[in-house]
Amino acid sequence: MAYRPKNTQERILHRLKISLGHLKKVTLMVEGQEYCIDILHQSQAVQNALKEIDALILENHLQTCTSDAIRKGKSKEAIAEVMEIFKKTNQ
Repeated sequence: MAYRPKNTQERILHRLKISLGHLKKVTLMVEGQEYCIDILHQSQAVQNALKEIDALILENHLQTCTSDAIRKGKSKEAIAEVMEIFKKTNQ
């Protein structure tokens, strides 16, 4: 039976551990001087996994911290905080 994370933190940690395993594979491939295209495919898998983790973290933040801030009347600050993340990722 496959491991099923119970909550958001467990899901994030589970995915991070998987990503770390993929990254170690990339390191071994480089050290082993494997075919560059194969290394790039593995590296892209790591990057995609990290993007999925970012999305999961952002979703959790929106559902918890951001929604709490909006309920407390701090919507401008909450929105600005989230927008800052998107500005950094598009640089």
